[in-house]
Amino acid sequence: MAARTSKTTAKPRPAYRCTECGNQLPKWVGRCPECNAWGTVEEYGAVPIRTTAAGPVSSPARPIGQVDGQVATARSTGVPELDRVLGGGLVPGAVVLLAGEPGVGKSTLLLDVAAKAATSQHRTLYITGEESAGQVRLRADRINALSDHLYLAAEQDLGAVLGHIDQVNPGLLILDSVQTVASAELDGAPGGPAQVREVAGALIRASKDRGMATLLVGHVTKDGQIAGPRLLEHLVDVVLSFEGDRHARLRIIRGVKNRYGATDEVGCFELHDEGIEGLADPSGLFLTRRDKPVAGTCLTVTLEGKRPLVAEVQALMVDSQIPSPRRTTSGLESPRIAMILAVVERHGGIKLGKQDIYTATVGGVKLTEPSADLAVALAVASSSTDTPLPSNLVAIGEVGLAGEVRRVTGVQRRLAEAHRLGFTHALVPPDPGKVPPGMKVVEVSDIGEALRAIPGRRGRGSAGRPRTEQRPAAGARQVPAPPAHPDELMDGWEPVDSDELV
Repeated sequence: MAARTSKTTAKPRPAYRCTECGNQLPKWVGRCPECNAWGTVEEYGAVPIRTTAAGPVSSPARPIGQVDGQVATARSTGVPELDRVLGGGLVPGAVVLLAGEPGVGKSTLLLDVAAKAATSQHRTLYITGEESAGQVRLRADRINALSDHLYLAAEQDLGAVLGHIDQVNPGLLILDSVQTVASAELDGAPGGPAQVREVAGALIRASKDRGMATLLVGHVTKDGQIAGPRLLEHLVDVVLSFEGDRHARLRIIRGVKNRYGATDEVGCFELHDEGIEGLADPSGLFLTRRDKPVAGTCLTVTLEGKRPLVAEVQALMVDSQIPSPRRTTSGLESPRIAMILAVVERHGGIKLGKQDIYTATVGGVKLTEPSADLAVALAVASSSTDTPLPSNLVAIGEVGLAGEVRRVTGVQRRLAEAHRLGFTHALVPPDPGKVPPGMKVVEVSDIGEALRAIPGRRGRGSAGRPRTEQRPAAGARQVPAPPAHPDELMDGWEPVDSDELV
């Protein structure tokens, strides 16, 4: 009997998919590696084999010199501070993602932008997925953001949003927010990774095809990161971070990614009952108006992007009633404050071990760059001796663990801003560069020289060297100068009238 030959056909290999985010997996796992959801991976069939053949092109490739760049000219949003961060305005076809914590003012700002950017030639479509149309209208009445060319709709379905775009044909689309809109073609709740990718991809395609600028509002997680897949940040053209303490008036827009401009620009806004307003000169929010100087305060100049801002640092020291003294900060980084306190005690000769120390900034500003180190050290020393610093003095410099005062970037720009606001004296690291005319700059190389700026206290080390003095020539014999009394360094330092700082 002839042997029978059998032919076996390979069965299609099963595949698995996460019902929460749509992630495809070659085998079953208990937790999806994409969204970290448990028990959502299910078998759904064989893995399809996809091959892509060459197809027709939408437009022929041309030399880059023949491409018309006028179609990508930025158009102003009507809000100068937002235009500053965007690099001049909104580019047609650009997709901007604005993220921030709840209550920071994202919806208020974008509703104001929607009304100011709406014209007869460029209509604005505002889609809200979190509120009703009536609620948005009430906010528009409060902030005076009404326009005949501003269209409003409340939708949570992607198909309905695309239908509104076809009907209105806007020049600017605002979606608040991308996590609240879902596509009926996909499984999963709104805000899931798969839904966010689908919604963002559809709106990006519509924006590029129509030359329509799009502003998307994004939620953030507990640690401040943009919620949803990280792919969303790669798909959009611009990513903006809206920052600010909800208990303070200041709001800052910071560029995280920008394909049409620099990312070192910031926009400053003030949030009040009547809405949100751009601040061309926000330094006034960070200063306290006083008739006379107060102990424990010092002014510095910080850089937010390219913008110099004068900020005030405060310190308060009281006798501790507990074995472990408190170290409390607000607006400053706790690890850096602990380091500065150690340097002041070790190299400044100030005993801080049995003192409760509180340090803070004014106006809700957060100082994270090292240029505020010297101001913090002087504020702590001023509070310890109960001796006020001159109100027309600013301190700029980074403090090292060895007590040295290091150089920071943009010293000339910081001094120019301080001089513009009426400050006449500054403590800076050595070699500050060009000094504004009429401003007295004292160079300090270590914390001991810096502490001589406090009247009635002799710091450790020699006195600071004024910038206007001539340095000895190379090889010349240097005769050590006697220690200068603090009153000599304070010569000519008079308090600045608070009205001059407006």
